[in-house]
Amino acid sequence: MSSQGLLMEMQTLGEKLLFKLQNLPKADPVEIVFFCVVLLFIVTVLLLMIIACSCCCYSCCGCDERPDHRRKTTQVRPIAH
Repeated sequence: MSSQGLLMEMQTLGEKLLFKLQNLPKADPVEIVFFCVVLLFIVTVLLLMIIACSCCCYSCCGCDERPDHRRKTTQVRPIAH
């Protein structure tokens, strides 16, 4: 998908969301609950993605200022009798 197509898709989704928000006060209570559940799901997924990415970057990039034990190699030597 080209960047222009992605922008058009995002604009279409934004317009649909704005239309739903404008018609929300006139909607049925069931529709309001469904809209809130879908909105809560989207926010939860985005929040979990942000947490996962920040934890991954924090541990991989060495931001915690601890030595990375996964990259340290140790040589195994035979025991001398």
